[in-house]
Amino acid sequence: MTLDQDYLESGYCLVKHFIHGAELSALREIALRFKASWIDTNREFYSTRAVNAAYLTNGEHINEADRLSLFQLIASKKLRLQLKKVFRQSPAFMNTQLFFNPYNKKQKNYWHRDPQYHLNIEQQKRALQGADVVHFRIALKDEPGIELVPKSHKNWDSEEELSVRMQTNGRVNSDDLSSGKLIPLQAGDLLIFSANMIHRGVYGLNRLSLDILLCDAVPKLLEFAQEDCLPQLQVLKYLTHPEVFELTRKIKSNH
Repeated sequence: MTLDQDYLESGYCLVKHFIHGAELSALREIALRFKASWIDTNREFYSTRAVNAAYLTNGEHINEADRLSLFQLIASKKLRLQLKKVFRQSPAFMNTQLFFNPYNKKQKNYWHRDPQYHLNIEQQKRALQGADVVHFRIALKDEPGIELVPKSHKNWDSEEELSVRMQTNGRVNSDDLSSGKLIPLQAGDLLIFSANMIHRGVYGLNRLSLDILLCDAVPKLLEFAQEDCLPQLQVLKYLTHPEVFELTRKIKSNH
């Protein structure tokens, strides 16, 4: 399979009806069980500002059966086919996140590039030419989707984009961007997009999306991967393509 031209050029691609039927229902139920438990232990954070929760596979908020189901999805043949569309070499597993609506209905969404939270401006520019982190977002319910700036995974911000994203020159990160493009999502759709690109989630409806984050097998990126989110060795035999987890563990153990 060749690399996806839409992804290479625009930084994202949409796969309609990636999962459906009983598989979609089961995944949604796992996500809802995780969310309920996570809210119980993060009530203040949830009620004040949270729009996502991370580390679903560390087992703190789901049982072993649900955990295995998530590992099987991440290591499935059909997700593997999608990985080959955007990675030249075998990627490594990084993290999972669950996205939902903020508790406060007046809370505004915000434009960002994922690396801006740990890199300065010059480092962010260099990151556009470096290794990639990719979100594989599965919508578990119909939702307004994601707004993103096409080609910003390789192109640096315009003056407008930088002012809004970094909240300078009287702009705030919830301002609309003239370059933004809305990608609505239906339950079961898969949106693949680079973490480097300028984007924001759009709140509304019963927003519930599972993000699987994979990355180029680079030690610096995998500093963000947590050991307790990987399957134990005896679980690997139940997975179709355990390579994404094995690569993460190998790189982390060598550094």
